[in-house]
Amino acid sequence: MSEPSTAVFSTLSLDEPASTVDRIAEELRRAIFDGELESGTPLREQALAASLGVARSTVREALTILVGEGLATRAPNKGVTVTSPEAESVRDVCTARWVLEGAGVRVWREATPEAKEGVHATLRAYIDAVQAEASYQELNERHLAFHLALVALTGSPRLVAMEEQLVIELKLALAQVDRIRRNAHDQAESHSALVRMLDADEVSLAERFLEKHLVDAAHDICEALEL
Repeated sequence: MSEPSTAVFSTLSLDEPASTVDRIAEELRRAIFDGELESGTPLREQALAASLGVARSTVREALTILVGEGLATRAPNKGVTVTSPEAESVRDVCTARWVLEGAGVRVWREATPEAKEGVHATLRAYIDAVQAEASYQELNERHLAFHLALVALTGSPRLVAMEEQLVIELKLALAQVDRIRRNAHDQAESHSALVRMLDADEVSLAERFLEKHLVDAAHDICEALEL
């Protein structure tokens, strides 16, 4: 890929001129998740610094954060680029999600009322977003929030933190699919079906349903990305 000019980063901006590492990292995440910065795009310090009006050292620190999150890749003599999703990684993320989300589903009966309400609340928010024909970005956020709520059923902040990291990696893959053209209504229906199984105390059935959902998700993402 050719060297990017400052114009490539023209959509990036900071609310204030202060060179805050965390805010730069967040703005880069937004651009990646929105599909403005595609897989393989070189993230050159000089061009980014000029576009955002900050020091190159600050950009360097922000890029280090993204590399640590798996959103960017640093290669010797090549610099930093937006990470390109790979089929093996996509499948591995969905396998790891199954371990975490499946653990939540299995303890449904023992979960706190607050955790169960979290599942219901995130489902309602997702359905509302579908009915309101919300943007892809919002639908994606609501969808993944529901899956985070499933992990929260375990009552383990550490497991939730692990799922949050997996969600970041999944967003990267989804962003590169040109807003994956999956039917949002069908997704809402499948999530509603899962919750109905849990409410009916059909935990084993819900567990199998979730496993298939995640296997299908990995297949759909890889197919859309032509991996």
